[in-house]
Amino acid sequence: MFMLDRKKVVVGMSGGVDSTVAAKLLKDRGYQVIGVSLKLFNDPYNDSNYEEDFKVLGDDAGFDDARRVCKNLGIEHYVISLKSSFKKHVIDYFVNEYKKGRTPNPCVVCNKYIKFGDLFKIADSFGAYFVATGHYIRIEEDHGIYKVKMAESEEKDQTYMMYNLNQDIIKRLIMPLGHIEDKNKVRQLAEEFDVKISKKTDSQEICFVPGDDYIEFLKANFGFKDEKGKYFDASGNEIGKHGGIFNYTIGQRKGLGMSFGKPMFVLSINESDNSIILGDNEDLFTDGLIAEECNFIYNSDFESVESIKCKIRYSSKLMDCKIIKISSEKVKVVFSEKQRAVTPGQSVVFYDGKYLFGGGIIEKSL
Repeated sequence: MFMLDRKKVVVGMSGGVDSTVAAKLLKDRGYQVIGVSLKLFNDPYNDSNYEEDFKVLGDDAGFDDARRVCKNLGIEHYVISLKSSFKKHVIDYFVNEYKKGRTPNPCVVCNKYIKFGDLFKIADSFGAYFVATGHYIRIEEDHGIYKVKMAESEEKDQTYMMYNLNQDIIKRLIMPLGHIEDKNKVRQLAEEFDVKISKKTDSQEICFVPGDDYIEFLKANFGFKDEKGKYFDASGNEIGKHGGIFNYTIGQRKGLGMSFGKPMFVLSINESDNSIILGDNEDLFTDGLIAEECNFIYNSDFESVESIKCKIRYSSKLMDCKIIKISSEKVKVVFSEKQRAVTPGQSVVFYDGKYLFGGGIIEKSL
């Protein structure tokens, strides 16, 4: 590979507050900043018009806010299509997980293949060594080993989504917002040069699902139908009919479509026979889980880790656990205390203190 310029940085620009401030901070530090906005899907979504990946698109491709910010900052801006790659790696994965009765986490997959995969190929094409985004994480080097550290702002920390990163990627990352303690400070920085951007709200939805209504999205675009199946209780007795397994997730109580005389919760979803097992809340608690597709950031040479912390969903609290390696990409996780509603398809993520140790996709609970 030709030599990459360590003073050049490609910044993923969504047109939001965080990526805007990231670009501004890097420009102020003397980097040659190149703003790149990724065209990932058609809005409204449709499965057509997939131009060649990595194609540079014109001004009519959207991202007006990002384009204006880059112009005001005096930096280059490009809109680049990755719609085919995004469909293959993110949308198709999203759809297939729901077909299996699992609950996907598309942001984890997008980070792995798009934001910290294809975006690096784009950086290479510009001759830029570094890549930056508006994520709230910190990067540190320890004797040649690169680590991902929780953000200074615990509320905004996004390390949970980053466990698929590797050393080759991390050493080329710059994350300017990881050391900022308060999101209000980020908005103040944005307001100094673009009031409109500073007032934009944070996105909380799945970016390609209109109105965050994934059920309607699956029905409208991928032919999902409310294929009724059977409810069973934990003893194997049939107790009713459900409206299609993609409508449900582990731990769900409301929206079951019928009354059972007492609160009932989704314990498991079985794609093989289109059935759902219901039970009491206490039946949702488990001692551990099996995780697949695991990645460990700076230490994968272990048989077990006796004392470490983990999260089983983005919003959950850290808890003590033990990791036992089954294979290079599969582990058994044993909790120090039983945990509720372990959900296949979601991620279990491990932390060594404030440092991201690794993670994987939950295959099943124990």
